[in-house]
Order: sequence, then structure tokens, then C-alpha cells
Amino acid sequence: MVVVVVWSPEAIEDLDSIVAYIAKDSHFYAKAVANKILTVAKELPEQPYIGRVVPEMGNEKIRERFVYSYRLIYQINTDNILIVAIIHGKRLLEIDERF
Repeated sequence: MVVVVVWSPEAIEDLDSIVAYIAKDSHFYAKAVANKILTVAKELPEQPYIGRVVPEMGNEKIRERFVYSYRLIYQINTDNILIVAIIHGKRLLEIDERF
């Protein structure tokens, strides 16, 4: 079965905000960060358990990969991998309706 990557609306908004913030100083680096995040997300179906368990959650199905200074947080489901959030690495994840 093919596992697809699905982005939550909140995660898309997170990515847009990150790119806009970085672009204030450098369009080049904003594009580079966005491309790296998208590449890491695209590769998740190959090895979904490569990311560490999100410490705030303690759930084996909710994991994260670090991309530069950002946490790409995703949930492993039977038929998809849901990108839930992208937050700065120094921030703790606020447990909310995303999960």
C-alpha cells in the first residue's frame, strides 16, 4: 500500500509564516529552508519511524524531524503521514486540537 504525505491546514500556515519571516532578511534562505522542509516531508513514507517521538506527547505515532532549527511534527497513520505542525526548535509544542 502506498502511504502519502498529507499536510494539515495549520502546518501549511506554519510553513508560510516561517518562509515569510525568513524572507524579510533573505529570499534565498527562505526558499532554501522551505525546500529542505518539503524534501524531508516527502521522504517520510520511506522511513516514518526515523524521527524521534515528540517528548511532549509520548506517543509512538507522533514523531518529529529537525530541519535546521525547526521541528517538523507528523503523525503516522495507516494510509498516510499527516504533517501536523512546524515549530521553532526552542518552542515547546502546545497540546491543542491538532492531535
